[in-house]
Amino acid sequence: MTSISSAKRASDGVIALTDTLAPLPHGGDLAAARLSFPGAPEPFVDLSTGINPHSYPIAELASEVYTRLPDPAALVRLEQIAAQVYGAPSGAHVVAAPGTQILLAQVAALVPPGQALLFGPTYAEHARAAALAGHVVSETGAAEALAGADLAIIVNPNNPDGRIVQRTDLTALAQARSAQRGLLVIDEAFMDVSSPDASLCADVERGRIVVLRSFGKFFGLAGLRLGFAIAAPALAGRLRALLGPWAVSGPAIAIGETALADSAWIAATRARAAEEAARLDLVLRDCGLPVAGGTSLFRLVRTLRAPALYNQMGRAGVLVRRFGEHPHWLRFGLPPDERAWNRLTEALRE
Repeated sequence: MTSISSAKRASDGVIALTDTLAPLPHGGDLAAARLSFPGAPEPFVDLSTGINPHSYPIAELASEVYTRLPDPAALVRLEQIAAQVYGAPSGAHVVAAPGTQILLAQVAALVPPGQALLFGPTYAEHARAAALAGHVVSETGAAEALAGADLAIIVNPNNPDGRIVQRTDLTALAQARSAQRGLLVIDEAFMDVSSPDASLCADVERGRIVVLRSFGKFFGLAGLRLGFAIAAPALAGRLRALLGPWAVSGPAIAIGETALADSAWIAATRARAAEEAARLDLVLRDCGLPVAGGTSLFRLVRTLRAPALYNQMGRAGVLVRRFGEHPHWLRFGLPPDERAWNRLTEALRE
């Protein structure tokens, strides 16, 4: 979500964003939570991120994975497996990176500085990365307005409301932009648990398109720092050059290769996340908090009680995600175990 200190709304509904270069607050900052709520019971239940709380089981790795430079052949295998899982045309269309966050500014720099337009409100780091690349950044709630932007950005499914733009609409947008030298960026960080049919990974040859896929969120291994860009080989090659050699660590390559190939775990995790999201909906609604959207890894609540509720939860040692620009919004991640489910329920019912 945006953390913009000032904005100017034009008559066409486009919002010009300013002060986008400042560091942005994010979920998962337990040190800050402990300062804000010094008397809260420990350990904190951290529901402030959209990361799967049931992480992929990591097997012991050979020592050479840590002691040698990352193997280029292993990186190629990883990108080929990612292409199969995400539906990309080939491994040549996939670029592995140390997390998608590192790719944002590099992708924005693939086009000369111009007008960057985000389909929002959405994840704020895209605005910041585009500004760092020299673009004038704006936000719009009308997808058709994206057709004229030099850099058009859609988070799909959206964070934090889970809004889905269908694949047919995205391909139509790509076609409408085909005469431009601009770029269409689709951030599919949460596509693994949402609507895979809406993914644009198979369509990156239809225009100047870059699709971003996160590994750490779905596999619950955010600290591993692994993500992917999917694009036509010419664009993919430029991103590889920007990243340089050995951008992805040996352990990340090894774990990513194993996890992406584990189709049984992937299917079971999708089903488990859907079940737990439905359970979270019931808990929230039982406490008078209707769910306004989300994905299977997080749910969004809109309520006038959000500021007080955030503080109440924090004092109970339960950290949820708040949004400075939207003070009536709260986002809840999935609890990791029954103890955390009970603490969440008790905190909400106090």
